[in-house]
Amino acid sequence: MTTECNQTCLTFHPVKQREMRGEFTGGSISSDGGAVLLREVEKRTGIISQFANCFKDFRKVKGVEHTVAELVGQRVYGLALGYEDLNDHDGLRSDPLLAVLVDKKDPTGKDRRRAGDRDKALAGKSTLNRMELGAEQKPEKERYKKIILQDAEVDRLLVGIFLQAYPQAPAEIVLDVDSTDIPLHGEQQERFFHGYYGHYCYLPLYIVCGEYVLCARLRPSKIDGAQGCVQELERIVTQIRQSWPQVGIIVRGDSGFCREELLGWCEQQGVDYVIGLAQNAVLLREITAATAAAEQQYQQTRKAARVFAEFRYCTQKSWSRERRVVAKAEHLDKGANPRFIVTSLNPAEMNLAEQPSRWDAQPLYEDFYCARGDMENRIKEQMSLFADRTSTHWLRSNQIRLYFSTIAYQLMQALRRLGLTGTELASAQCHTVRLKLLKIGALVRITVRKIWICWSASYPYAELFRQVCQQLQQAVPLRC
Repeated sequence: MTTECNQTCLTFHPVKQREMRGEFTGGSISSDGGAVLLREVEKRTGIISQFANCFKDFRKVKGVEHTVAELVGQRVYGLALGYEDLNDHDGLRSDPLLAVLVDKKDPTGKDRRRAGDRDKALAGKSTLNRMELGAEQKPEKERYKKIILQDAEVDRLLVGIFLQAYPQAPAEIVLDVDSTDIPLHGEQQERFFHGYYGHYCYLPLYIVCGEYVLCARLRPSKIDGAQGCVQELERIVTQIRQSWPQVGIIVRGDSGFCREELLGWCEQQGVDYVIGLAQNAVLLREITAATAAAEQQYQQTRKAARVFAEFRYCTQKSWSRERRVVAKAEHLDKGANPRFIVTSLNPAEMNLAEQPSRWDAQPLYEDFYCARGDMENRIKEQMSLFADRTSTHWLRSNQIRLYFSTIAYQLMQALRRLGLTGTELASAQCHTVRLKLLKIGALVRITVRKIWICWSASYPYAELFRQVCQQLQQAVPLRC
């Protein structure tokens, strides 16, 4: 007896003697069934709701179907789940699970005003686009772009999320500063060619503390990489010290940030620093003996050799004073590889009981300065959450997109911190967490009183998912 198949039925190669057919008749099934974990994180941290409060809404209330909180949540959750384009949200409008995440009163969309919007609970690409392109001034005169982001409030929020995560002030924090490139492929505002990177790009400045992003500032690429760093550090340090007046602060960065403005500001504000220092003939002469010793060790062992030295140094014109310089005289298979850092940290000022001091030349360089490489992982995670999606024409709207990606990262980082501790994904990158925990097929059933989410019985990480869910439920809600 032949099997009947209508026009919506898809046929595939048979499996042994069995025919294989498929239909889109499974009901409300979402491919993002694990995203409920992100909602649990949001309920305990308020990251998205705090971000939504940074927007001002000038729309007429009676014409509003999507609140700012719902629009912001839809965009942030979308980025966390891997949907980088606004166009993706035209297809996501009918996803009941995403509507549940943003707390839509009617996740099915059956109560929408326009007949064409029925069964589509969420906003489409045009509504989200108007939010991202919000006018910077005089929004009351704008016809469409009436949702305005207050940049200064977002800057304070990024530091605030960091402060909220600590039940008590730490004794010491390290602020890593770095810049990176975001390639541009259009005619964006403030688009310039960068000789080092070899293409047209933006040059965003990042300031992080551990896994927390405290600053994400989009900048044109025609500037010095350290430009604006002091201003950003000044506001960040001021806000931190308002909550933690006794905390010790150390600024760490590569040689691109070795500028008198930054070093002098740190010294005036009681902030320590460990900054890379570009080599020159004077510095190389200072480590002649150490370089020779490293080469001699290499010749004896045929393995990479390091000899550390330190001395006081001052430039002829650019520096205002002498400073401590730590040098690494290294000899590799390819030859000498000297490196230098300048620092305000002095081992003589440490407690005598601390022997040896972690500020001695070798541990300062190898254990402390080299640890700044972990910041590269934070920047990579920003890109995995589409921080490089700066495709609008205006610098301001691209900055807004950068903020959205940063908030999506903060949400994912909070999931890792609150839910993944002690699991196999405790130190996993955001894209790995997304793939293994969030991108799960789930059947969604919505009734008057309940919302049922049913995952596949063959999901390979079911036990891990249960553990993460339990840990999130036990987490103490953060103070906002």
